[in-house]
Amino acid sequence: MRAAELTQGTATSRDGTEIGYYKTGEGPAVVVLHGSMESARSHTLFAEALADEFTVYLPDRRGRGLSGPHQPDHSVRTEIEDLDAVLTAAGAERAFGISAGGAVVLEAARTLPTLKQIALYEPAIVADGAPHREWLARFDQEIARGDVAGAMVTSMFGFEMAPAFLKVMPRGLLRWMTEKMMSKEERQADAGAITMRQLAPTIHVEGTIVAELGGTFDNFRTVEAEVLLLGGSKGLPGLGPGRASLEKVLPHCRRIEFDGYDHGSSSDPGGVNPNGKPEVVRRIAAEVKAFFKQS
Repeated sequence: MRAAELTQGTATSRDGTEIGYYKTGEGPAVVVLHGSMESARSHTLFAEALADEFTVYLPDRRGRGLSGPHQPDHSVRTEIEDLDAVLTAAGAERAFGISAGGAVVLEAARTLPTLKQIALYEPAIVADGAPHREWLARFDQEIARGDVAGAMVTSMFGFEMAPAFLKVMPRGLLRWMTEKMMSKEERQADAGAITMRQLAPTIHVEGTIVAELGGTFDNFRTVEAEVLLLGGSKGLPGLGPGRASLEKVLPHCRRIEFDGYDHGSSSDPGGVNPNGKPEVVRRIAAEVKAFFKQS
């Protein structure tokens, strides 16, 4: 499969912030909204797999790459306005969202008439958002004093991403390991690549999204869009129950659980998908493509 030929564009959100995106392919438009610790380029393999039948838009969410900065009053509503700007520029009625991006796409489908079909990979909707507000305070303090590695450790536990063996390790050792990992990535990164250290401050917004939408399952009973709900058997444990709840309340929902896939499986190998394989990305993309071709 040939590498995607990406062109760049911008859309203007409601508050005047520029939201940049990459674009590839031909056919009806699909907007792909990335997740936490990612940027627009995190789903180029996914875009390639759709590009023969769809025009794929890969926006950078705020605070990343081609897009403008977060504002102090940033909320889920801001994220929806940013997505709406790209949907309008693309003329898109379809969107695919991952993790926190999936939560935004789902809330957008509830509030925007534009979206007719959405696919979600492990959307970050949890039963209770309150615990996320608690760890965000410590995270913000660590970022403010330049302790990016410490903040990353705090968010890892806050998002319940830590495997069992890490939970018994001293926090100082985890911080040291995280710093080494970020430094190694920076040494090996291509010119212009968006690194984990650069992305780390954006985790604050991801936490606020999860907190704001936590426990809102019943709100999604009014979603009229067709929904493809995806996840993996090795995904984040805290998000599995949420998918089960969403399956019950969404009026037009089909659910697929991939055996052995984890939270980052739809993303390009590297970053949040360190054990990723192109064939895994393509399998997820094949299900999404088939779903979007139904209408």
